[in-house]
Amino acid sequence: MKLFGTSGIRGIVNREITPHLALKVGMALGSYVDGSVAVGHDSRTSSIMLKNAIISGLISCGRDVYDIGLVPTPTTGIAIKNFGCKAGVTVTASHNPPEYNGIKIWNKEGIAFSKEEKIIEELVYNNNFKLQKWDKLGNILYRHEESLEIHKKEIIKNIENKEKYKIVIDCGNGAASLFSPYVFKELGNDVISINAHPTGYFSHDLEPNRENLKNLSDTVKATDADLGIAHDGDADRVGIIDENGEYVDYDVILALIASYVLKEGDIFITTVDASMKIDRYLEKYGISVKRTKVGDVAVAKEMKNVNSDFGGEPSGTWIFGEFQMTPDGIYSGAKVLEMKEKIGNICTLKKEVPHYEIIREKIPCENSEKNEKMKSIADKISDYKDVIDIDGLRVNLKDSWFLIRPSGTEPYIRITCEAKTKEKAEKLMGKCKGLF
Repeated sequence: MKLFGTSGIRGIVNREITPHLALKVGMALGSYVDGSVAVGHDSRTSSIMLKNAIISGLISCGRDVYDIGLVPTPTTGIAIKNFGCKAGVTVTASHNPPEYNGIKIWNKEGIAFSKEEKIIEELVYNNNFKLQKWDKLGNILYRHEESLEIHKKEIIKNIENKEKYKIVIDCGNGAASLFSPYVFKELGNDVISINAHPTGYFSHDLEPNRENLKNLSDTVKATDADLGIAHDGDADRVGIIDENGEYVDYDVILALIASYVLKEGDIFITTVDASMKIDRYLEKYGISVKRTKVGDVAVAKEMKNVNSDFGGEPSGTWIFGEFQMTPDGIYSGAKVLEMKEKIGNICTLKKEVPHYEIIREKIPCENSEKNEKMKSIADKISDYKDVIDIDGLRVNLKDSWFLIRPSGTEPYIRITCEAKTKEKAEKLMGKCKGLF
């Protein structure tokens, strides 16, 4: 049985994700790494329970633990580097509903585990742990406030924000609640925060997309704010509301920020589910686009492979190589604000991005049935010539494309379709659904 999905281990609390599993993962990681580990968690009601179990496992194998407490996921990446750790752990289920939780493991560079996942799985399933004697156990070092302060200073040091703006931040009742509003205030802005109580009971679905950010959009309009910024549960993602209170599509803002941080001759790394409008927009800047599997770990590793300074997914997950290799929704939001100050309002800039209609839907499918379903779909589309199968099945057509891929975090198969018009995209979606 495979433990890890696209973004770590995830499942429903006390069904798939239990303290017993968390303890074993902690012991497995403690048996694998040779050095200290930073451990943080998001605001979910189960996160402290799971974090303590992981820490117990690490200590039992002689590993010192930097317990950084309730922090955004990118703070874990900063802590790994700052404290000289060999690995890091974030207890989070990111944008999943509150009954979910998960475990994401990072290497010493702040890149999520990938090949190492198989080693951890084997240690867990074989109960092959290097437990230490009573006088060789690890220690806990509490570094919550220090970790947040270091992260905040790093962002402020790397962002040029001279003007004063009115910013509305939707923290999603997640880990950003204790951090993001304070960062933007110290950058010199007037900040209005909403959903900033990290209770573990979320006021809306956590994915920072158009459907979930209506309240943020309304607040930007009502307060005549200059920008709206939203985060998911662990703040590794960002969603943007422009000066008119309008949501900026993931692919549009991704194209804009890529053109801002990269230069002619650079390579932008994105995923198989990203819009072709990104390619069309960036080609006029001399920036090429390379696609990889879905997931920040795939993006980060490909950035390393081709020496790219920026990569991102059309989910609001961005990686700025010059800052850190862990996705950082707070730094991403600050970079959008910097772009606004340097080159113009987001509501104006977004009009420069070519328009294509992209629609996304998801079909319920139990994890145990995904492989057979995808095999069946592969047989049905075997006549198509241009098929990319590095992650699901992406079929490129003359002026459109579709992607069918199993979710690595939820019991769904996701469908993405893009065409020049909404009618063509919907027609393509209908054909895709007919394959099920």
